[in-house]
Amino acid sequence: MGKENDESWRYSAADLPKPKNRILYTYRCIVKILAVFFFGFGSLLFGLIILPPLRLLLHPSVRFKKTARLIASTSFCAFVKALQLFGGIRLDIDAPAEYRKLRSAILVANHPSKLDVVFLIALIPNADCIVRGSLTKGPLAWVIRQLYIVNDLGYEQLLDHCKKSLSEGANIIIFPEGTRTPRHGTNPFKRGAAHIAYDTGADIQLLYIGGNDKYGLGKHDPIFSYNREEIYHYDFHLLPKIRTSDYSQMPAQIATRRMTEKMHEVLAGEALSRDGKVI
Repeated sequence: MGKENDESWRYSAADLPKPKNRILYTYRCIVKILAVFFFGFGSLLFGLIILPPLRLLLHPSVRFKKTARLIASTSFCAFVKALQLFGGIRLDIDAPAEYRKLRSAILVANHPSKLDVVFLIALIPNADCIVRGSLTKGPLAWVIRQLYIVNDLGYEQLLDHCKKSLSEGANIIIFPEGTRTPRHGTNPFKRGAAHIAYDTGADIQLLYIGGNDKYGLGKHDPIFSYNREEIYHYDFHLLPKIRTSDYSQMPAQIATRRMTEKMHEVLAGEALSRDGKVI
């Protein structure tokens, strides 16, 4: 019961004010709900109509994955632009061209909302990511398993997939909290990203996702909910890389602990200085 209460408190919206403008608030809730519906419907069409012929026509598999991910990135860009057009989000990105230059890196970011991975795939044409096994139980399972890495594998298998993906130039997105960033309190950073970086030799590219409160897109938030005061604001900042070579001479346990501590130190410092948030 204590754990449930803690979970409820960490994602609670009890401290939020009432909506300033109920008509505008209702409109934004509807835009969000429609966006979720069209995203799911579009993803289903992508899996049923686009992927099968690509799979048949493009060989080897690396060519298929690169093309499919590029199409997914372009589609996600269109989705993001539509959200902006209809007043669902406001988006600021520092040096957007730099995201397209990323290659064979492990991209580590905080995770304030369920849209984070959509933005990152839109920004990075050849993005891979490690997906929760529970997401492969639904209608998009075939799409996910074709293009991304599922974390229900044993570590050695998962590492092999990561090595292959990185060798092909893909960038692997990992949220070290393992779940969405809570509105209250903090989540411990897990060592998975550091272990993969240490074992593959890939550098860690840190990214801070800032902006305002993402109530309505957080964990446990009601479907009909939105930021009570203003439009969702997303603010993306690429931060200095963590060079894995700086830790390669250390024993794995010490290196991964220090790398994880460094990730948290940098991201938490950015969150506090830019948005006054503690993560």
